[in-house]
Amino acid sequence: MSCVAAPARVASVEAMPHARPARASAATPLDPESRRWLRGLRSEGTQHDDAVARLHALLLRAARFEVARRRPSHPHLRGNELDDIALEAADDALVSVLKRLDDFRGASRFTTWVYKFALLEAAVKLRRRAWQGREIPLEPETWSLFAGEGLRPDEEAEQNALLAAVQEGIATALTPHQREVLVALALNGVPIDVLAERRETNRGALYKTLHDARQKLRKHLAASGFALTALEER
Repeated sequence: MSCVAAPARVASVEAMPHARPARASAATPLDPESRRWLRGLRSEGTQHDDAVARLHALLLRAARFEVARRRPSHPHLRGNELDDIALEAADDALVSVLKRLDDFRGASRFTTWVYKFALLEAAVKLRRRAWQGREIPLEPETWSLFAGEGLRPDEEAEQNALLAAVQEGIATALTPHQREVLVALALNGVPIDVLAERRETNRGALYKTLHDARQKLRKHLAASGFALTALEER
């Protein structure tokens, strides 16, 4: 994908139904600029098309900013790949904004509100691209991160006992699905949107699984005389 594809994606939103009238609270009246944005995006014909094009340009600038800011963390990505990510983020952010115009309450400027959509989309797409082609680790790889340095012998012994109890709880107290989700998210640092995409599920379902897994693990540790402190800090 390249930047010349943007007009086609922008034009595709013309078929979307226009959002309902704004429901901003009387306590937070909209500033003139925000009113102009909403008026243009809720209009029809050329005025609507112009407003959508301007919004897409704004979102693209925001996405490029976020991609550039995060670029040092993704040295394997080249310039054209980063441009594609920024454009895809702007395209998806545009669709999200147009679907959620009724959610704008005027607590901030409209441009500030929509900027966040682009930043989020850019961050998500960068994480997904970083994990593209990589296998999701389902076995603990980072137990050493829990180990403290400079501990007294008694503290080190207590820490080792806790880590052993955590490992035993993960292996015996959780279902296979709970174990894989907990290990991937809490121990191996897999982004939740990446795991959701690989498992063809959604973030909410994974959060529920992670919560249930931690509850079971907490009970296992409590029965063993420990508290779930080390793992909850991850």
